[in-house]
Amino acid sequence: MPVEEALERLLALAEAAPIRDTEAVTLADAEGRVLAAELVAGLDLPPWPNSAMDGYALRLADWQGEPLAVSQRIFAGHAPAPLEPGTCARIFTGAPLPEGADCVEMQENAEVLDDGRVRFVQALVAGSNVRPKGQETRAGEPVMSAGTRLGPIELGLAATLGFASLDVVRRPRVAVLSTGDELVEPGLPLGPGQVYNSNRRLLVSWLQRLGCEVLDAGILADDLALTRQCLAGLGDVDLILSTGGVSVGEADYLGLALREAGELALWKLAIKPGKPLTFGHYQGVPVIGLPGNPASTLVTFGLLARPYLLRRQGVREVTPLRFNVPAGFDWPKAGNRREYLRARVEEGRVRIYKNQSSGVLRSAAWAEGVVEVREGSTPAQGDLVPFIPFSELLG
Repeated sequence: MPVEEALERLLALAEAAPIRDTEAVTLADAEGRVLAAELVAGLDLPPWPNSAMDGYALRLADWQGEPLAVSQRIFAGHAPAPLEPGTCARIFTGAPLPEGADCVEMQENAEVLDDGRVRFVQALVAGSNVRPKGQETRAGEPVMSAGTRLGPIELGLAATLGFASLDVVRRPRVAVLSTGDELVEPGLPLGPGQVYNSNRRLLVSWLQRLGCEVLDAGILADDLALTRQCLAGLGDVDLILSTGGVSVGEADYLGLALREAGELALWKLAIKPGKPLTFGHYQGVPVIGLPGNPASTLVTFGLLARPYLLRRQGVREVTPLRFNVPAGFDWPKAGNRREYLRARVEEGRVRIYKNQSSGVLRSAAWAEGVVEVREGSTPAQGDLVPFIPFSELLG
């Protein structure tokens, strides 16, 4: 199955099971959350005309080229008096424009005479250096749509408009399962044929970055009774996310237990790394089974599971940005699967890690993102190739 078709299917499944519960959170707790309802401005911004510069406010019709007396000083946060005819006002950045003034001349273009009057050294223009009322927003104007992910900029805008709290989508509850007798948690001794479980830490950290509430179910031993017991104890979750073979192998006890109380479909994707991907339901709860190799887990979660989780929360833009960068490598052998090579940009060219094995997570730690090599293509030095930074996937 092509990557685009798999993503399309997953997003359709996500839209069929949206998380509808919402909650109000303070701005301090809203980082990374998803806005549940359209945010509408409750005031004009700015609420009044104000100065964009430190300088002098005046009414252009009052000035014929002669020096003007300074009738008041206006600081940000203070209400000015109406401008006296034939005078100017000393004004500072962000301060309200006095009634009657229609322009501000920056202080660099003004000369203060010995008697305190101000002479302007160049022609003035009405409206110059004035931020008009409602320049940014008008009361009643929508400023953020539902489904917006809230980051520093969005939270800053909400604060500018006076919002102390926002309605957001409830955090998705995700159960993370790792399968296989070969897995051991870091800090414990390795036995024959065993490896440390990197996928658990990778996914738990990643899910938390995405604003999920994570139920860490640990490692499932290759035992059907224990697997059934673990699944029965998961409780109320929105997604079961597993790594390792949820397929049809003899030791695939998780797949067997899931099928007993639900249904699973194995999709063989035209992607490398990460060919096998499982989707289904267990007692009505969606299940995504990722490949077990660390680089495969990284790629399939970033490109498929992450968009699915975001769409469940109502986020519309879930596809990561790609940037065309000149290749700093040769890829002479065309493949029949879409390949994602761990890579980073050096001196204006994207270079790939020397070992692209699906079991090598060090390649991702070295890299800054992944290069997309499409099926049947053979990029060479200097050819433009799509590059997806990890910054587009991890947050």
